[in-house]
Amino acid sequence: MNKGTLYLLPTFLAPVDPNSVFPPENLVITNKLKTFIVEDIRTARRFLRKAGFTKNFDDMVFHVLDKHTDRMQVNSFLDVAVKGEDIGLLSEAGVPCVADPGSEIVHIAHRRNIRVVPLAGPSSLLLALMASGFNGQNFVFHGYLPIKPKERSVALLKLEKDIYSKNQTQIFIEAPYRNNHMLESICKICKAETLLCLAVDVTSEKESIKTKTIKDWKTALPDLHKKPVVFLLYK
Repeated sequence: MNKGTLYLLPTFLAPVDPNSVFPPENLVITNKLKTFIVEDIRTARRFLRKAGFTKNFDDMVFHVLDKHTDRMQVNSFLDVAVKGEDIGLLSEAGVPCVADPGSEIVHIAHRRNIRVVPLAGPSSLLLALMASGFNGQNFVFHGYLPIKPKERSVALLKLEKDIYSKNQTQIFIEAPYRNNHMLESICKICKAETLLCLAVDVTSEKESIKTKTIKDWKTALPDLHKKPVVFLLYK
């Protein structure tokens, strides 16, 4: 018996027309699936309907994979794939497994010799890097920096050092309600000539992606509170 495939299904970064960010083939594949692995069932269902999913959700199986999931159960999520059924892995926003917990299930899929197929869709990190004007051949994504001010300052100094010593773009994100604190820390710690790109509300109608020196940002700091932001630093 042939095993099924684990499809990695990108989701919206912002409310947009699905046709503007997803290839038509994504919906064709998604409409064939009966089992999904998701972070939150309600938001997964909402996305699927907006993307054009036509099946009855009562006939679907949704496995929840989040920080509360019993790790002893995760392996069993792929049992139907071993028996030949295809499965979809959904991110909460953007592409699965990048700044997303989905990599755990993908690792298990490889271990169980289940085919993994990533589908095309929007990634805020890559879109921000593309539009920043920074080095796209040598970059590092750090996820979240430390919350405590002193530890965050040490991390920012290390990142800035790598910009100049390694010619390396530094990319990171922050919890939306702490964005302004992060921006203030960057402007306080980093050199005046260091470049900062703020990619805000990527793919939405309010999208703003701007690159300026720290010196220029200081003249008028934007309000980033509770907005999805990607921070990028370079020289």
